[in-house]
Amino acid sequence: MSAFADFAPTTDVRYLKILTYNVHSCIGTDRRLDPGRIADTIARCGADLIALQELDVGRKRTGGIDQAHTIAGLLKMEAHFHPALHVEEEKYGDAILTALPTRLMRAGPLPSVGETRGAIWLQVDWDGRLVNVLNTHLGLRNIDRIKQVTTLLGDDWIGNSEFHTEPSIVCGDLNAIPSSPAYRLLTNRFADTQRLTAGKPRPTFPSRFPLLRLDHIFVSRHFDAASTEVMRDPLSRRASDHLPLMAKLKWSSRVAAQRSADLIDTYAQAGREV
Repeated sequence: MSAFADFAPTTDVRYLKILTYNVHSCIGTDRRLDPGRIADTIARCGADLIALQELDVGRKRTGGIDQAHTIAGLLKMEAHFHPALHVEEEKYGDAILTALPTRLMRAGPLPSVGETRGAIWLQVDWDGRLVNVLNTHLGLRNIDRIKQVTTLLGDDWIGNSEFHTEPSIVCGDLNAIPSSPAYRLLTNRFADTQRLTAGKPRPTFPSRFPLLRLDHIFVSRHFDAASTEVMRDPLSRRASDHLPLMAKLKWSSRVAAQRSADLIDTYAQAGREV
């Protein structure tokens, strides 16, 4: 039985909006520290799931605040934070924010040289089904990124039976362009949402004059992308050195057809029992 059995599915929910955003410790291109501005940028997108990278928690350089929970509070969401770096009381890492029912499955480090990298994996109940959401921030060196993605594809993460049997989303700042080995390793298993839509894929970095596609949202075969968007308004260009990327997802035609058939069977069974 699902851990979220008491969360009733609704047929009204048709789209799942997910946003990935490297917030650069909430320090903008104007060098101003402003978590509220990050929250405003996110709020304009209306996302259901927010994957954030480069968050400071309790760090002197950014005033000692908990950026993950500050932003979540402003958005009226809950935050699951994983510190890739933890030195005494200071933390730096990644988070997933949402108001949907969640269960933390795993959070941990990835093989790293220099700056420590990590990942966080949640299961989210959406539209009556569990959805895996994995957020990560990969390293700057190509060899590190390959090791990190290989680890993520292993049994502790994506290769885990609780991951690969359910609809899944993998996202974050990969520091990897589409021609890179790390990107190709992931596209062997998942679809890049920017390539599932008719529009031309858009770069996300640097925010003022974006040239590189470093931030990505990948999905399993259970999903189609109704649309994707790189937010390029003046607020987004100032709030961080990366631009936020959002994907509007829906069930694939195969999954939608199966769900309709299951619903018909449920109603038919209920009718026979009356």
